[in-house]
Amino acid sequence: MTKPERPIAKTPDVRISFEFFPPKSPDMEDQLWQTVKALQPYQPDFVSVTYGAGGTTREPTLATVKRLIDETPLATASHLTCVGATREEVRAVVEEFEAAGVRHFVALRGDPQGGMGSRYAPHPGGFLNAADLVSGLRDLGDFEISVSAYPERHPESENDDVDIDMLKQKVDAGATRALTQFFFDNDIFERYLDRVRAAGITIPIVPGIMPIQNLTQLKRFASMCGSSTPSFLDERFEGTEGDPKARAAVAADIAAEQIADLSRRGIEEFHIYTMNRAPLTIATLERLGISAKADKISNAAA
Repeated sequence: MTKPERPIAKTPDVRISFEFFPPKSPDMEDQLWQTVKALQPYQPDFVSVTYGAGGTTREPTLATVKRLIDETPLATASHLTCVGATREEVRAVVEEFEAAGVRHFVALRGDPQGGMGSRYAPHPGGFLNAADLVSGLRDLGDFEISVSAYPERHPESENDDVDIDMLKQKVDAGATRALTQFFFDNDIFERYLDRVRAAGITIPIVPGIMPIQNLTQLKRFASMCGSSTPSFLDERFEGTEGDPKARAAVAADIAAEQIADLSRRGIEEFHIYTMNRAPLTIATLERLGISAKADKISNAAA
């Protein structure tokens, strides 16, 4: 994706959602709720909160989800994984989150307990994979269920056909939406979407957009999860090493350009990985002509 001439095309009619993660310290908790307060006026379709494999963040995830539901008007989804847990344990978690008001789950298998790169093995008595988890959720209630999708293939998939077959299994089990791993080459996404549709999968495939907070850290993470980092990223950030303001401007430009280009290709929904930070997400949205709705601002997250 080459650098387009500015200004960036205005795409105020696209639909957006945000991802947050549960805070691990009081300072991080303050940052999260400042971020929620800042992003709430942009009226996302929903927000999601991540959940550690094996329930490692169950309590902080539940606390975050419950506060979002109780204190804001934001439609809130909880991630849910099945690694390291029995079916009964997962069902108990679902019931607990449902009692808190959750009606939308992002159902994920989760990383292997040995960490990314290690071999995955289902827990004895647990759900076999994400498709099995979706089926279990569907049996428990009339939930909205989002799942993951991988434009550049899941690292554990043998090939593209296997990868798309797994997505189809999740859809056949009852998934209603797929949120993709982040990517930066829109041609890759478009080819992926063509293969998905050819396989008879019709649910929305929502691009995951990652505004780049730190390029070095992003490359390290991308290498673990199978996402490529095109050379144009280095070219765009060249010369900004000692200038945080310039780096932030480039990062917002790249994210906004990616969304604008995908919008021209017919994509209408986007899931933004906020990393619990508002400024870069806001700068991206403002470049697209998506402004805060002042009349909708609430003090709930203050």
